[in-house]
Amino acid sequence: MKKLIVIDGNSILNRAFYGIMGSKMLQTADGTYTNAVYGFLNIMFKIIEDENPEYLVVAFDVKEPTKRHEMYAAYKGTRKGMPDELAAQMPIIKKVLNAMHIKIMEMPGYEADDILGTLSVWGAKQELQVILLTGDRDSFQLAQENVIIRIPRTKQGKTETEDFDSNKIQETYGVEPKQLIEVKGLMGDSSDNIPGVPGIGEKTALNLIQKYQSIDQLYQAIENDTADVKGKQKEKLMENKDLALLSRTLGTIDVNAPIEKDLNQCKLETWANQNVLELFKELRFKRFIERFKLEETEPATEKRIENLFELVSITPQELFDKIETQKELYFYFETQTDETAFILKQKIQKMNVYLKPDKKVYQVKFEPSIFKQIFEKEELLKCSYQIKEAYILLKQAGIQPKNMMFDSKIAMYLLNSGSSLYSFEELARQHLNIELEEYYNQEKQNENVQTSFFDEVSKDEENINYKYAMYSYVIGETKTILEQKLNEVNQLELFQKIEMPCAEVLAEMKFTGVLVDRDDIEKMSEELKKQIERLSQEIYELAGQEFNINSPKQLGDILFEKLELPFKKKNKNGYSTDVDTLEKLRDTHPIIEKVLEYRQVSKLNSTFVEGMLPFINPKTKRIHTTFHQTVAATRKT
Repeated sequence: MKKLIVIDGNSILNRAFYGIMGSKMLQTADGTYTNAVYGFLNIMFKIIEDENPEYLVVAFDVKEPTKRHEMYAAYKGTRKGMPDELAAQMPIIKKVLNAMHIKIMEMPGYEADDILGTLSVWGAKQELQVILLTGDRDSFQLAQENVIIRIPRTKQGKTETEDFDSNKIQETYGVEPKQLIEVKGLMGDSSDNIPGVPGIGEKTALNLIQKYQSIDQLYQAIENDTADVKGKQKEKLMENKDLALLSRTLGTIDVNAPIEKDLNQCKLETWANQNVLELFKELRFKRFIERFKLEETEPATEKRIENLFELVSITPQELFDKIETQKELYFYFETQTDETAFILKQKIQKMNVYLKPDKKVYQVKFEPSIFKQIFEKEELLKCSYQIKEAYILLKQAGIQPKNMMFDSKIAMYLLNSGSSLYSFEELARQHLNIELEEYYNQEKQNENVQTSFFDEVSKDEENINYKYAMYSYVIGETKTILEQKLNEVNQLELFQKIEMPCAEVLAEMKFTGVLVDRDDIEKMSEELKKQIERLSQEIYELAGQEFNINSPKQLGDILFEKLELPFKKKNKNGYSTDVDTLEKLRDTHPIIEKVLEYRQVSKLNSTFVEGMLPFINPKTKRIHTTFHQTVAATRKT
């Protein structure tokens, strides 16, 4: 049996958006978010691979009001608007689907659900196996022979699905799929602002439809006084019959939408083409390009490190001789763990230095005396990434760095302070059009490295050496580009005269640290613990029993059940005991003042006294704070 897959575009795009959030919010070069598009395609590719369908359609909602809005103006009135980050991806997914020659269906006055419903009935009549891919369980009413609903769940980029056919729906809810329309008429739907009958929830609605089969038969039984419905429930049903009938209509998916039904237009054909490749490159969907081998004809040599630079291992003295006439040093340190290091638990192992004229990266083992000559040379501009960390590593080694005045990460931040993408990979991608991972993962050829050092290390260590060599190359190649772009947006002077001197000051602040008397802090903690104990006993006396004061549930029970204080506000975990609630209660009982004082003293001790102890460096007796320069953007509003 041939298969037709119909995807609820808005539902799946929305689920994909929230399934790939936070640090995984993918972006294009101009900062446009693409996480929803990426997640949608991942889900779509999975169902294509699993089912190998002959036909595929993606249905979307339209902005125009639907016929349901005409019936009930408040329909979906409580829904919040689509987040801007998601709305911006709607035209992108449609552009991708069009490039893939995948049929898109949308119609003014109708929702995507109506298109799913119409195609499911029509497809079943065409003797097709119809699979509706949606995150909306309202579609369960459409299940019938040869029509199943597939619900995806996306979490941390991983997608799982669950199929619902008519048998599973009946087992789950105890009613036929179409009877779920009757259930919705009674219970309503808060997400769509369908009112239903006030006071009738899902459990009651299911019980009533299981017993009376439909809303019409329920009301007929009530009017004939044969229904097993009594008291307030009967009153609510009778008073809100119109709402029940309206809600049933609003919740019914239209299976006769006037859409074009042509299997030839829905046919899923080979979608990989040059337009899709270009779009995937623009959207940075590198994994899709690799997964579907969209660039098989590209010569592998174009991705080799040796086409960018030559990697050479030399002695520290040889490096010093080579850079003696240079004005700028593009470097990146490789480090190793060192428990004896008194600030950063790392020490410099090697340095990678990129020389533009040579098109070579020189790798050199750490030698304090030579490094001291290099980094204390005032006239040599040192350029790196996260230069504060490099500064501290050198200070730990007894070197006082000079002219550490170019940080690629800070430059990226000034160019786009609203972003959170300042990684090396992003630096290379945005300003050199290089995908660093393509170089990290390649096989390394020792004959291309003029050194015997790599004979002493594992292949994993080889990859790390190449990775850091790439870092120094990227720092060197992007330095002029970043300066030009900073100049174009009038930020170069800010970068050179404020941000970079500030970076040096912050590095010195971290290195110097703040001297702390540990004995005094521990004495202060003991005093605060005595106060906490005294307050605890006073609270127990006022409550008439001992309990866990830090437990909102136990405290709520004491205040509102035992002491019967006013202003009680209950949530799913019990009574609310937040600050706002306690402030309202301050004058109602002396226990409130004690609880507020207890919380204040406990927080002072745990956060600012005992909480400080783990950060005191045992070697320096100081707290060495990290100061960030690339985490906040201030804008005029």
